[in-house]
Amino acid sequence: MPSYTINQEIERTATPPISDVQSWVAGRVFPTNMPLLDVSQAVPSYSPAHTLREHLMEVLNEPPTSIYTDIVGLPALREALAGHLSEDYVGDIDASQIAITAGCNQAFSVATDILTEPGDEVLLPVPYYFNHQMWLEMRSLRPVFIHRAGSTLSASDFETHVTERTRALVLVNPDNPTGTEYSAEFISCLFEFCSSRGIALVIDETYKDFRSQPEPPHTLFQRPDWDQHFVHLYSFSKAYAVTGYRIGAIAAHPSLIAAAEKLLDCATICASHLSQRAALFALTHLDGWKREKAAMMRERVDVLQKCFMANELRYELVSSGAYFAYVKHPFEDQDATTVARRLADEFNILCLPGSMFGDHQERFLRFAFANLEADQIPELVGRLVASQD
Repeated sequence: MPSYTINQEIERTATPPISDVQSWVAGRVFPTNMPLLDVSQAVPSYSPAHTLREHLMEVLNEPPTSIYTDIVGLPALREALAGHLSEDYVGDIDASQIAITAGCNQAFSVATDILTEPGDEVLLPVPYYFNHQMWLEMRSLRPVFIHRAGSTLSASDFETHVTERTRALVLVNPDNPTGTEYSAEFISCLFEFCSSRGIALVIDETYKDFRSQPEPPHTLFQRPDWDQHFVHLYSFSKAYAVTGYRIGAIAAHPSLIAAAEKLLDCATICASHLSQRAALFALTHLDGWKREKAAMMRERVDVLQKCFMANELRYELVSSGAYFAYVKHPFEDQDATTVARRLADEFNILCLPGSMFGDHQERFLRFAFANLEADQIPELVGRLVASQD
């Protein structure tokens, strides 16, 4: 062990779940008749658009792309994203309300750092996105886990959990891990709930481009006071299949953007110049390509839902959408990790146990089914049926 000390909050935090689960199959060689079906991490099963890759080859030869951009992003990219969000949400967003980040996880980290002091509380519905919980605890914040009273989450579920230390309510929409799409009415209720109590509503909308309906996911951006209470987080990773480029964004009040500039300057100085140019090209040239891929993902949701209707299958599809399926396994006497590990060891299915998304989730598994081609989904379900014996 080193002679120096390591922050105890970080020491107490669990190993990153994806790394943990991927270690289960490290070094294994899988037979051709039963290849690995990796539904652990949400990664598009296709490459970025060919035109985007060609564009980046040209951009790479431009000397300015080797230097820093403005800390909060290229002005042209901020303008383009503000325009995209304004169109998609039928709202009014200005470039001064945009900061570009190195991925949506950094957007969340920066936003919550700005909104909180050590010891403050953040409301986090269960099941939650594990990186949110990990960051909050490593920053000496207290995530307050919200369990739904009924079959669906409602604003009243949060009511008794607000204290004088509550600073934000965090939601992912469409949800990770469940794939659930929250209604615009529900999100409006949360906005009113948060604004009446002086806390921020933070929504990670990484998967907004894969929603099932073309209507805006919510009407918050249509409110003249949206930036007084709402912080929007976004990622280009899934919409344009550029997960490794690490490019995301915050939309919020200009004062929060000014604060973000200070944090980003110390953390990364700026998001990768090349990644920002990729995002700018994507916003201005790839709308049709993105819509085609989103339609393909909706088809995979349909295939998944139909396959899970098989009479012989005892795994229950609790919810699905965007990139994810949340599944209740049939083994009442086994915890989620035991079930997931057996699926990896014996059936070459790599998925995440529900326990990685909060307490009382031992009967559940998360499948990032978007990793699979549509014709692989029946194979996935067939292996689940076989695992029941």
